[in-house]
Amino acid sequence: MTKKEPEKKDDKKEEELLSKLPKETQEKLKDIKEKLQRYQKSILEKFDKYIMGISLLPPPKDEQLKPEERDKITLIVLVDDSDSKKMSKFELKDKLAAILQSTATDIDKNFFVQTVILSDLWQSCYDARYDVLQLVALSAPIFDTGMLQAVKIAEVHKTMVLKKFEKYIVSYVLAGSLVQGRATKTSDIDVWVVIDDTDVKKMTRGELKDKLRAIIIGMGIEAGEITGVRNKLNIQVYILTDFWDSLREANPIIFTLLRDGVPFYDRGIFMPWKQLLRMGKIKPSAEAIDLFMASGHQMLQRVHLKLKDIGMEDIYYAILTPSQAALMLYGVPPPAPKETAELMREIFCKKEKFMEEKFVSTLEKVIKIRKDIEHGTKKEMTGKEIDDMLGESEDYLKRIKKLFSQIEKLKEEGEVVGVYDHIVSIIRDVLRLEGVEKVSDADIVTTFEEEMVSQGKIPAKFLRLLNELIKAKKDYDEKKLNKQEVEKVKKDSSALIKFLVEYMQRKRGRELERAKIRVKHGDRYGEVVLLDDVAFIIHDIDHEDKEISKAAINQDGSLGLPEKTTLDELEKHLAKTPIPQKVFLKERIFTDLRKVFGKDVEVLMNY
Repeated sequence: MTKKEPEKKDDKKEEELLSKLPKETQEKLKDIKEKLQRYQKSILEKFDKYIMGISLLPPPKDEQLKPEERDKITLIVLVDDSDSKKMSKFELKDKLAAILQSTATDIDKNFFVQTVILSDLWQSCYDARYDVLQLVALSAPIFDTGMLQAVKIAEVHKTMVLKKFEKYIVSYVLAGSLVQGRATKTSDIDVWVVIDDTDVKKMTRGELKDKLRAIIIGMGIEAGEITGVRNKLNIQVYILTDFWDSLREANPIIFTLLRDGVPFYDRGIFMPWKQLLRMGKIKPSAEAIDLFMASGHQMLQRVHLKLKDIGMEDIYYAILTPSQAALMLYGVPPPAPKETAELMREIFCKKEKFMEEKFVSTLEKVIKIRKDIEHGTKKEMTGKEIDDMLGESEDYLKRIKKLFSQIEKLKEEGEVVGVYDHIVSIIRDVLRLEGVEKVSDADIVTTFEEEMVSQGKIPAKFLRLLNELIKAKKDYDEKKLNKQEVEKVKKDSSALIKFLVEYMQRKRGRELERAKIRVKHGDRYGEVVLLDDVAFIIHDIDHEDKEISKAAINQDGSLGLPEKTTLDELEKHLAKTPIPQKVFLKERIFTDLRKVFGKDVEVLMNY
């Protein structure tokens, strides 16, 4: 059966249903349909690149509505803003919304257009606001590039799953090509369901997963029948403990899911992990990297023992997984398979000049062949092609092994330079607190010894550590640095850094107390921090979400008009502004304290 045959059947079914309605209703529906087609054609001619879908919402059911409100026809227009570079998403939305509504009104004054941009749709899911998803699920698509039907079936399936298993469902996530901007009308709709198995008592975790998985996949088939969405709903079911293990093992599939996935439901597990990944807090362990590297050779050995028709799949993972391990060792999160080759080229061929172009070409060729086989554009592989792939892959793995050594050496040397620069920078900050503004690199040790060690402010052992670090930096410059030195520098430097930072914090804290006024107003305590020409006002120091204002300090000692600010701004100001050695209070400031904190304000002394 061709793709057009189901569409013809749908049209025939629609005509049969229409013929059973009263003639007046038939004419009205035909008129609306013709106007909708005109609207679709008009906006696609103008904005074909941006329009992802047009959908019709059900008419309102409230009998108390006015006749003109009951006649209102509401449309959802989904707009792709992922490629918008010339204007912000808000400008794009406002501009398109105005044109889309104007075009609709010209066709029928009862048309009302609700413009939804894709990034806002995803952001509402990140913020656990699912009202737009529910609207899409209720609507009838008029035009769709694939996204509306994906949201519709996923939302219906999610609702069915939650209704039956809400106690166990941790997250329901849309993933795959749809959220990566690579979707087509025939793309699979990938969803992930994470089940909480941490409190299972009546069955094993495996039994819970198998039992719920079978029912959830069955619900996926039912959701397809309800919505009429013919694309395959590809459902992956994970139990929470397995998902956590995959995350700790740096499984690239889980990393990709966290990076790209959009939660249609989340009990506070998926979004924190997603944010931690964005912040760079979720990193693969050394064991995970070693495991990925070792897996390549193991898989190649298996290829030799398997049939040629399934060998290609193992060759693909045999060189892809160690490639992702190399990128992880370098310090970047494991990318999606389609991005791996280009990232290898950018970093290891062009930037670091570690690797030859021909090896990245091997990786690209294997990825392409595997994709062609998966999509059916390549039906078979000859024995010679498999043998050639095996030979090139073995050469590739040998080169990757050498690449690992190059990356490790680069990281070791870079760590010493980074530690040296970091410690010298901290020492300069410490000396600056002691009144020593400028010190040359050549005099840094001598000055540190005279100002800090000789005066008993810092123990002598840290001077020895500083001298060892300088020797290691000299060995690095002369290309004589060995691995043992690197490890010792890393270990010793952490103790020195910790002591110096704590020293600065203690000294800075004591100095800051001189610039504070502590007040009591009602049953709350506040603070005013006076820093030369600006005062920062903390209205309630015991409140978790501190309300902070800032005000200019005038020549007569009075405070200007307070304006809201943040704790970050206060900390940035403290970092770049010297704390006054002496703080004098003029009469006007006491009057202003009453304006800020109220008439019952009291100034605390000797706190």
